[in-house]
Amino acid sequence: MIKPLRTQTKGTKPLVWGGGNSLAIYTFLRDVEYQVQAHFEWNEHRPELAADRIDGKHFSILKRTLEKGGRQDIFLGTRDCQGYVEPCEFGEGKGAYDDLDELAFGLMFHSFAYPDETGIDELHSQFWQATLKEGILEFPRPDECEVRRFVRPMSRKEFGIGENLLAVADEDAQL
Repeated sequence: MIKPLRTQTKGTKPLVWGGGNSLAIYTFLRDVEYQVQAHFEWNEHRPELAADRIDGKHFSILKRTLEKGGRQDIFLGTRDCQGYVEPCEFGEGKGAYDDLDELAFGLMFHSFAYPDETGIDELHSQFWQATLKEGILEFPRPDECEVRRFVRPMSRKEFGIGENLLAVADEDAQL
């Protein structure tokens, strides 16, 4: 069975940049387990990357990554909450909230909207009303976020094969 949500509260003393420390109380998720179903979507705002839109390549990279436990460490909110990755069959097994009609978590951060993803020379933060329905949390597409806030002006990053982007053959050779 996929585990229910549990929390744990801890008091810590983070260092203050000017010296000394302060008291902070954090509430962490504890002993969590998730199943994630994902898919690819190509960034149409990056036409220079069109030659890299190869389903099989990216699927193979992801498959190898999952078999190795992830490409890099993942964190669930903060560095103190490290996550571990392993392949699973989405929907397999009973979940603690499968029979629960709805559980609302309120307004939550979704993502940043970067200029190279939106075509706009601005950085925005995006938020959504997270609601678990029958054990499934549907993560919306970025353009479906209900609340969007301007952060600052920002220009898109330029990519160039051989400069800051590996060619398919070079990436394959490194793996």
